[in-house]
Amino acid sequence: MNIELAKSAGFCFGVSNAVKMAEEEAKKGIIYTLGPIIHNKHETDRLDRLGIKIIGDVSELPEGARVLIRSHGVSLAVENALKAKNAEIYDATCPFVKKIHNIASEYSQKGYTIIIVGNKNHPEVLGIAGRCKKSFVISPDSEAPDLSEFDRVCVVSQTTAKEKNYKKITNFIKNTCKDAVIFDTICKATQKRQEEAAEIASHSDTFIVIGDKNSSNTRSLAQVAADVCKNVYQIEDANGLKNVNAYGLIGITAGASAPDWIIKEVLKTMEETKRDELSFAEEVEKTLITLNTGDVVRGTVIDVTPTEVYVSLAYKADGVIPASQISDDPSVKPADKFKIGDEVEAFVYRVSDVEGTVGLSIKKLTSMRSWTNIEAAYEEKRDITGKVIETVHGGVIALWEGVRIFIPASLANDRYLSDLSVLVGQEVPIRIRDINRGRRKVIGSIKDILVEEKKKKQEEFWAKIDAGQTEFDGKVKTLTNFGAFVDLGGVDGLIHISELSWTHIKHPSEVLAVGDDVKVNIIDANRETGKISLGFRKKEDNPWEILKATKNEGDIIDVKIVRLTAFGAFAEIIPGIDGLIHISQIANKRIDKPSDVLKVGETVQVKIVSIDFENKKVSLSIRALLHVEEAPAEAPAAEEVAEEAPAEAPAAEEVAEEAPAEAPAAEEVAEEAPAEEPAVEEAHAEESAVEEVPAEEEPAAEAEEKTEE
Repeated sequence: MNIELAKSAGFCFGVSNAVKMAEEEAKKGIIYTLGPIIHNKHETDRLDRLGIKIIGDVSELPEGARVLIRSHGVSLAVENALKAKNAEIYDATCPFVKKIHNIASEYSQKGYTIIIVGNKNHPEVLGIAGRCKKSFVISPDSEAPDLSEFDRVCVVSQTTAKEKNYKKITNFIKNTCKDAVIFDTICKATQKRQEEAAEIASHSDTFIVIGDKNSSNTRSLAQVAADVCKNVYQIEDANGLKNVNAYGLIGITAGASAPDWIIKEVLKTMEETKRDELSFAEEVEKTLITLNTGDVVRGTVIDVTPTEVYVSLAYKADGVIPASQISDDPSVKPADKFKIGDEVEAFVYRVSDVEGTVGLSIKKLTSMRSWTNIEAAYEEKRDITGKVIETVHGGVIALWEGVRIFIPASLANDRYLSDLSVLVGQEVPIRIRDINRGRRKVIGSIKDILVEEKKKKQEEFWAKIDAGQTEFDGKVKTLTNFGAFVDLGGVDGLIHISELSWTHIKHPSEVLAVGDDVKVNIIDANRETGKISLGFRKKEDNPWEILKATKNEGDIIDVKIVRLTAFGAFAEIIPGIDGLIHISQIANKRIDKPSDVLKVGETVQVKIVSIDFENKKVSLSIRALLHVEEAPAEAPAAEEVAEEAPAEAPAAEEVAEEAPAEAPAAEEVAEEAPAEEPAVEEAHAEESAVEEVPAEEEPAAEAEEKTEE
């Protein structure tokens, strides 16, 4: 086994200096760091045991505590916050980082916008940005955006950025910005480390990068090596070697956050393998499997990108699952299904020694296994539940465990659907109608299941009707001009518009809305026709019941005139009930038409003359009250009446005008009237008295005319 270790592997000057300073100060007592000194959990755990404690924010710091500023540096705001806490500060900021701080501060004061090429969430970049009046961060792995809006820019980079990417971005800025000042701030040690890694990786069969997975410079080293070597691995410590398929010449480097003791531990493990008289490659080879197209393999997810999932296999190459091979559902993304560390089983559809990859498919494996399951469901007449994923000509496609099922439009619902797209995205019950094993096609039906369920619900409903149940809970499905259809649980019934309210309404929407939950009672149900009439109005809201409980004949009430006719006026007594004031009961004198006295909307006082609950009619009178109110205080004596009476009876017209509607006969007035004050009722005799006037006092022709009137 031949191993080549990069000379620059391990701590850089800045990290090494920060660690040594922390170790020395920890001997005097606890010292705090804002975030980990380096991105290596093994090393930070060791430092924690020495008394070097990590905090996430200045607010967590005890008053007057000792604080070490790590090599990444901090912003001015953090420095001021530390001073406000009276902290004892030990500054271990890397000299190269301090140089960037000075450049950013100087040019920011001159009015330049500081462009920082780096990871916007990295503590080093946050520290630089925190010393600028105006800054803009560009990811080193992205294309440079249009910066023409900025008149003057000063460009710096994160110390661990890749030189090739930085040059590409700065060349673009030179050509697009009028006034651009560009500084080469990539750490020379980082630059040298990357160059050395690329050189060793270019002639290595296997290349190993040691460092924490969260370390920016470690990831950069792995990317640089991957550009020139196909078999690259990033490990955190010696335990990571068990996942390495190493062979041939093995190149090794370590990130700036990898301490010497971890590097030595990795080398020692590899040397122990050598002392067992087996090369590292041979030892790994013993555990490797042989792969062929059509195999089913298990592995561990080692990376997830927007387009692919990488799987570590017990093979000399990793497996790759393209996004298109995850599921038949095009909306599924790799990150929706997988995360690093997941165990995965997949179908091998391609083995390429040339490309050094193994093509894997979850979709094919799922389909292969699901086909067996769907055939079993078909044979057992067992229903399944699938998800509708798209519409096609003549129907929709549903997906069940990776198997595509065609559902014709005629079988997509128990009623006609003009727009099948409403089913897309829904989980639906499916019954397998047919399977073409040769063409691997499946035809399913939603309708069959819905029809059965509906029939079952109908039988349950009619059983309740037969048992005497009349009240049901339902949900309003649709509204029409003539009523509302209600779902009673698989059976629809109609509430006619006349049954929605005791008062007149123009449309059901005045009372109900689609989706409303309602309580209804059965008025009529015909099992043969399937028609069900429902009642919705409550008995206690019946205005005639309210009238019966609140009003009596003879009551004097206020009413509102709502309608005028030739024969009288209708007035609202209570909402839902109108009473008739006959034209003869409007005034105590003859009127030609009701509108001469009354108008719509007017409120008047009336007496309830009669209430006919059976025929739902109420008679009202204004005149009954006018008799009382307008009667003379003293009626003339009978003798005076007799003296004033004309020798001959007046014409019928005059009698009609002067006599009240119900005047007693003349003889009755003479006989019954007291000598002094007759009663008011007797003073107003009935009109029928006209018929009893003696013939000699009233000509027959006039009597007949009076009778007609």
